[in-house]
Amino acid sequence: MFELHVKKEENRLVLGLSGRIDSGNAAEVEKQIGDAVASFSGELILDAEHLEYISSAGLRVILRLRKTHADLKIVNVATEVYEIFEMTGFTEMMDIAKAYRKLSVEGCEVIGEGANGKVYRIDPDTVVKVYKNHDALEEIHNERELARKAFVMGVPTAIPYDVVQVGDLYGSVFELLNAKSFAKLMIADPDHTDDYARQSVEILKIMHATKLKPGELPDKKAEALNWAEFCRDYLPADVGDKLVRLMREIPDTNNMLHGDYHIKNIMQQNGENLLIDMDTLAMGHPVFEFAAIFLAYVGFSCIDHENVKRFLGIPYEQANRFWKATVKYYFGTDDEKVFTDVQNKAAIIGYARLLRRTVRKSKDSEDYKARMLDYCKNALTELVPQVDSLSF
Repeated sequence: MFELHVKKEENRLVLGLSGRIDSGNAAEVEKQIGDAVASFSGELILDAEHLEYISSAGLRVILRLRKTHADLKIVNVATEVYEIFEMTGFTEMMDIAKAYRKLSVEGCEVIGEGANGKVYRIDPDTVVKVYKNHDALEEIHNERELARKAFVMGVPTAIPYDVVQVGDLYGSVFELLNAKSFAKLMIADPDHTDDYARQSVEILKIMHATKLKPGELPDKKAEALNWAEFCRDYLPADVGDKLVRLMREIPDTNNMLHGDYHIKNIMQQNGENLLIDMDTLAMGHPVFEFAAIFLAYVGFSCIDHENVKRFLGIPYEQANRFWKATVKYYFGTDDEKVFTDVQNKAAIIGYARLLRRTVRKSKDSEDYKARMLDYCKNALTELVPQVDSLSF
């Protein structure tokens, strides 16, 4: 028995296939589908979640439908039906996606949360990162490929091994046996903050020593130039012009950058440290990485020191200590002049990013946004004239 369920979504038509399509009903199925798509010219999707079987007669129906709808997609295909599509070469001809295993995170411990998703521990061996974007499948597959790329190049990272559906969202599953984030370790043992900074720098140096081919990853400098250009309207003309010039003059290097490097994205598993959240991988000069690190531990909390506590779980003073130790171990010195120089350069790039983010994306109150905007403008107006270069 076959049933067709029709659902229109703006310029998209989703046809739900339920039951079996074989030689006995293929002609009738084709007529039902034909009636449903008559005069429709938008995106056509066949949802095969409840399709139990399809014969060669049914496959011919699909082929004829594709002739009139070249961008036809088939989604949520059960394993047994997917094997038929794969065996007959259909998966090479058109966009066919397997159904994703369904997973519940109800009652699971939240071990991390960022702008893109929330990470849950499913059991002692397994965690899942659930993406907040409902259309995150492309983003998920992209992150998996980036993680594989980093792993092959020698960066210690956890690679997602499965994609699952969590309610109406999607997630990536990682095997992290009894792993704990540096954030949790530092909350439990604040006296060893300096040592955790040293360990985090070890991975950071491995990543930055990894050289990429031009265009292999997104160019961080191109993104940062957009931040600087945006800031022109909010800064004195001479400061805005110098900010853009300084950003342009940062050397074009091909170092691998994490892009969101902080203690919630470094996990310790059986004495081994691993990176997670690889969807922000980019390439460019390490100063862009330090700008993001500065924001995570200091910049985002510039007008509210509790921000870092809410985000990373550690007090502002400990976060500042970790930031300073990171600079010390990365550059191999505790010279205060070196620290100030690195911090000023990282802060300029970081506050340019934060200013743009505050204006365009912030969901905070108008009063909070106004105070943050004033802080960023004042910081940039003070710091930009003090430096002649943003590189180190």
